[in-house]
Amino acid sequence: MNTDISQYIPSDFDDSSRVWIYQSSRMFTFSEALALEPMLEAFKEQWNSHGKKVKGFANLLYGRFIVLMADETVEPVSGCSTDSSVRLIRQVEQAFNIQLFDRQSLAFIIKDKIEAIPLSQLEYALQNGFLNENSLYFNNTVATKAELLQHWISPIRETWLKRYLVSQP
Repeated sequence: MNTDISQYIPSDFDDSSRVWIYQSSRMFTFSEALALEPMLEAFKEQWNSHGKKVKGFANLLYGRFIVLMADETVEPVSGCSTDSSVRLIRQVEQAFNIQLFDRQSLAFIIKDKIEAIPLSQLEYALQNGFLNENSLYFNNTVATKAELLQHWISPIRETWLKRYLVSQP
């Protein structure tokens, strides 16, 4: 699986641009992805902060992650504009009968596929060899464009999950 997402991320956004990642409880089907695209485009075009247009980005990556980005060097994002993005994500949840706010579900690349594992099962997966320190994790806590490009898909040992790794004697 190709983990270089740079071709999908706008190069004209500042590295400090704010990022929000919403992981779906399942893959979007092809027809759902096609239906989602105009929803994301419409949101991006009408995204405002205090009446001024937000330089925004909205896209579905890997068929499972909705990524929103705002370049705050152009216009800072206000609480109201953040609320509007949350409303969009709630609409997507309802339209496609999926969950996008479950932070207890962790996504990994396993055998070239994206697999979700509940946080409660992480230690079991590590102890039984389903995952290891080199397993690639989608770290949805990244907050900027630079972090998205450099650290979104990282080995477990380089993320906050490293505390779950069992030290070897």
